[in-house]
Amino acid sequence: MKNAIQGAQMLFVAFGALVLVPLLTGLDPSVALFGAGVGTLLFQLITRRSVPIFLASSFAFIAPILYGVQTWGIPATMGGLMAAGFVYVAMGALIKVRGVEIIHKLLPPVVVGPVIMVIGLGLAPVAVNMALGKGGDGAQLVDAQASIIISCASLLTTIALSVFAKGFLKLMPILGGIVVGYALSLGYGIIDFTPVQEAAWFALPNFTFPEFNINAILFMIPVAIAPAVEHVGDMLAISNVTGKNYLKKPGLHRTITGDGVATIAASMVGAPPNTTYSEVTGAVMLTKAFNPVIMTWAAVSAIVLALVGKLGAVLQTIPMPVMGGIMILLFGSIATVGLNTLIKNNVDLHKSRNLVIVAITLVFGIGGMAFGIGEFSLQGVSLCGIVAILLNLLLPKDIGENHVVDNAQMEEELK
Repeated sequence: MKNAIQGAQMLFVAFGALVLVPLLTGLDPSVALFGAGVGTLLFQLITRRSVPIFLASSFAFIAPILYGVQTWGIPATMGGLMAAGFVYVAMGALIKVRGVEIIHKLLPPVVVGPVIMVIGLGLAPVAVNMALGKGGDGAQLVDAQASIIISCASLLTTIALSVFAKGFLKLMPILGGIVVGYALSLGYGIIDFTPVQEAAWFALPNFTFPEFNINAILFMIPVAIAPAVEHVGDMLAISNVTGKNYLKKPGLHRTITGDGVATIAASMVGAPPNTTYSEVTGAVMLTKAFNPVIMTWAAVSAIVLALVGKLGAVLQTIPMPVMGGIMILLFGSIATVGLNTLIKNNVDLHKSRNLVIVAITLVFGIGGMAFGIGEFSLQGVSLCGIVAILLNLLLPKDIGENHVVDNAQMEEELK
């Protein structure tokens, strides 16, 4: 019973971020809950239930899903996401054969840092439009003044909880921001409860099954780069928290394969890709809940909640400005993680080689550069991910080294 209560608590911590991704991308939050529950159970099966983590909607895929849904529709986007899941499985096999070093060689910080920055900064206009109550086409969907007040209240609550809150509250800034913004929206009368009244108490989620479109598949595959590297960081984090080395046992090849299979399973029913959740890692650290059985209960709770039709309908009534306010902080935080990747790993941008990789990746990604042949085109995170990897493999390692040495010599002479 204690494990079941702790499991529900873990789901509560992840809940805000979990439902935010489907609400932003036009997917069904009930399906996302179902996908997160099933994905976590599959992850536990593959890792022999040895890692106390919960898997749920990945932020890295927000921009690609938005683009995919607009361009090819939800079923084809799901087919592309399924392919991204197979990339993880392939990485797991590669790690098993070649060791973890192969990931660091293919995806060093100079590649991963700017790609993560593009994921965050590329979404900045979406966040600002939502905060102002505008749709993607710039049309005013919610009263402008009400939108600003609601989005600022959501943003300030999220900031206050993440900076000043203590203990458990600190782990739920997104949920706090949603609650405050929703309460204000009720005051402004901008919420329509008709879908909630019409929804059944218990109903199967609106599953969407994948279709396969080569353009959507080739577009989604490179997006798997950033979450794959993030996964290694999450495994290191949970290893530090519990004092066990999960990279050795069950092994990184198993955990990344688990992520891949969870993503494949989620995309088969119309849910966003799954990834390990750092909020839950924080909750594990705080509560000392190191038993993986707790995460089994969190997964079961998610599946049960997915079947509550009224809950799904309530989630879909969350107004756009509420999410816009939270997104401003969230997307900015993603960009900062990318920047921190460069700083923490001492990527020297005085070296022409590093400067070229970071500069081109950022401009291609944020500027919306697109390369197309016939009907096929690559753009956004997908394009800049491929370009960053190619530049890193093709540019000679010692390019720009002399320039740095000269600077060092000059400093010595000046002394």
